[in-house]
This record gives sequence, structure tokens and C-alpha cells, in this order.
Amino acid sequence: MKLGSLKTGGRDGTLVVVSHDLEQMVKVEDIVPNLQSAIENWEKVLPQLSEVYDLMNSGTISGVQPFATNQMASPLPRAFQWADGSAYLNHMRLVRQARGVEMPESFNTEPLLYQGGSDGFIGPEDPIEMVDEAWGIDFESEVAIITDDVPYGVAYDEAAKHIKLVMLCNDVSLRNVMRPELTKGFGFFQSKPASAFSPVCVTPDELGDYWDGRKISLPLQTELNGKIYGTPNAGVDLTFDFCHLIQHAAMTRSLSAGTIIGSGTVSNKDSTVGSSCIQERRMIETIDAGKPVTPFLQFGDRVKISMSYPVSGKSIFGAIDQEVRRKEIGK
Repeated sequence: MKLGSLKTGGRDGTLVVVSHDLEQMVKVEDIVPNLQSAIENWEKVLPQLSEVYDLMNSGTISGVQPFATNQMASPLPRAFQWADGSAYLNHMRLVRQARGVEMPESFNTEPLLYQGGSDGFIGPEDPIEMVDEAWGIDFESEVAIITDDVPYGVAYDEAAKHIKLVMLCNDVSLRNVMRPELTKGFGFFQSKPASAFSPVCVTPDELGDYWDGRKISLPLQTELNGKIYGTPNAGVDLTFDFCHLIQHAAMTRSLSAGTIIGSGTVSNKDSTVGSSCIQERRMIETIDAGKPVTPFLQFGDRVKISMSYPVSGKSIFGAIDQEVRRKEIGK
């Protein structure tokens, strides 16, 4: 099943069921008003939403309208919790190597996870608005999951059953704001503005054999200004899967329904597949030639992030497709 949120309906949007081919959608306000409410009552509403999905795909339901990405908010326009990991240690190794710094041994045994701002996400076609190009604007192409209620101290083997929905993410980062911020030793804040998620999220069964309950094994494609920037496989070189990340996040607390957990930048050891962020390419340039060459995003640049079914080539989640624009303070 594929679900999305229209920008109408207040801050939490209006839930729609979207057809498998991403051509049509139907509002389901008579069942549940928004995705947050749906995930909080998942066992109750899932059969009803699934019936709507089946009827729409068979062409036997009324009230259908064309699916339009520009009308969509992120599936959860806001969330009670957004925790992002760095599950692909190849990315961290490259960053450390470029700086001439050894990676702590603990990085190999314990996931990295930070708590991001979740009070408002931007839509999949909303612009990335920034005041200053000098901030070092970067994209980070990721996979993310949405959980139901996760109990305190959940075991790794129990974590998979709490993964209810899967989607893509652009975790926007400000690299030149990040450096001085991290030296203070208190983590990210200003360097992590609002993230964007794919037009739809999907139940794991939509991914077929490419989902094993812990990870998705398909290429994640990023385009910059119409040219392919990277196609690393999200199931390759993954040090910590989503069950590891859930277990880590719930070690000392329970997680509320609607918690979003991100994989971090998808990264493969095979550099020929490209990168999922500019920073990684700059690190490779530094390692190979002594200094970075690739610039960070400029006003007018466009980033597109997507994932497709291998046989049909059809999009699974729709595309995050965003232009970088100048933002005026106070507007």
C-alpha cells in the first residue's frame, strides 16, 4: 500500500491512498484524517486502508483524483520524533580519512544517531530555501522508516515488526555551519534545517523481495541539475540496519508511533556508483588529489532523489525534486 499527505487539512495534512503506479489517489478522511492518526491506530485502520488500495488498483472505487506531487506534503508533515543515523560507515571512513583522523573503534559496534528537528518538514517539491550559499548547502539522500509504538529496550529480533512504512529522505545539511557547531561538542542544530521526504511512503510488502525486514536492497538514485550524481545500493555496505537503529534508539526510552528513523547518507565502497551527498565526493577528491573541487549547492541548483522497481523501472516512492532558492529573513 502507498500513502501520502495532501498539504490541505492543517499542519498534519490530509491522508490519501495512492495507487501502485502513482497515477491516482483518493482521500480517506472517512477512515482516518491523517497519517499520524493512522499510525497510532494501525491495526484498526490497516484493513480498511488496504481495501481502498485494492479497489483503486482494480479501478472499482469512486472519488479518485489524479496524483499530483506538487500537492503533497511529506508523508508526515511533522512528527513527534525524527532520529537520523549514519548507518553506512563507508561514508564516515571517507570523511575521517580525508581529515587524517582515525575512526573510533566504537563506530564499528554502536550506531551513530542524532535527534533532528521534526516540528515541520518540507514537501517533496518544496524549494530548499537558504539565506546564504556560503553556508555550504548539501543534500543527503537516505532511506527512512516510520514506526508504530516501540517498547523501551526492544530487542533486535523484535524491532522489525515495528517498521510499518518506508520512504526516502533528503536530510539537508549546511556543511560550513556544521564544522564550528560540532567543535562545541553539543551536536547538530543550526546546521540541520528542515528535511524533506518522498511524496509517498509504502508498506514493506510493496518492496517485495527487495525488503528483508531490516533493509531495502535497491539503488538510490540522486540527480543534480538533471545529471546522475549517484546510484549506490541501499542494501550494500550497510553496517547497521533499521533493526539496529531502532534497538539503539529505544535503549533508554520508548518510541512513540510516528517516529521516523533515517539511515543516513547511503554510501557504497565502490566509488564508481557515485555519492549520495556532495560532502562525500569532496572527501574523495581530497583523498585522491589533496583538496576538494566540487562546490556545494548554489541558488538555482536542483536535486532529485528517487528509487525504482528494477524490472518495470517505475518509481516506488515518487521523487523528491527540489530547487535551491534564496530565502529572505523574516519571510
